Amino acid sequence: MAFINYSAREINCKLVYYGPGLCGKTTNLKAIYEKTSPDAKGKMISLATETERTLFFDFLPLALGEIRGFKTRFHLYTVPGQVFYDASRKLILKGADGLVFVADSQEERFEANIESLENMKANLTEQGFDINKIPWVIQYNKRDLPNAVSVEELREVLNPDGKILDFEAAAQSGQGVFETLKALAKLVLQELRKGGR
Repeated sequence: MAFINYSAREINCKLVYYGPGLCGKTTNLKAIYEKTSPDAKGKMISLATETERTLFFDFLPLALGEIRGFKTRFHLYTVPGQVFYDASRKLILKGADGLVFVADSQEERFEANIESLENMKANLTEQGFDINKIPWVIQYNKRDLPNAVSVEELREVLNPDGKILDFEAAAQSGQGVFETLKALAKLVLQELRKGGR
């Protein structure tokens, strides 16, 4: 849930990037970090193994302008995608204001996407969130790879009724990264204006 600091006139929101292992969650944050001006971002913290797999989370604070005189700060987190880090994922989801589900477009990761999305929904329910009420978007990442399945196939299983905003991306080159973030930030701010969950 967004934290409002009235004395500092700041609204702090927590956005979480969720998805299967090595789908590009950390790559999204790195792309955002690299293209954001130094005065708008904090230090990116990454707890990673030697293979760059996220051990616990990546964290990037980001300032995105003002709403009615309040500065908005988005705190971006990734969760570790590997199956055995489920306890960490649950912990990071606590207090989330919005989510990006990053799907890996590669054919061999098709089932991993479904499994991870089901895991996200189960963990959200366990944390007391209603998947139909929390702002979230889907990003189909790695669209630039030759073994990427069609967006229609991914959409059919991950967003069958088309109610969730979804975006194509190639996070390695930065394509689609900011479109995804902006869409989620907009949904979260709309939710805040409504008075929250």
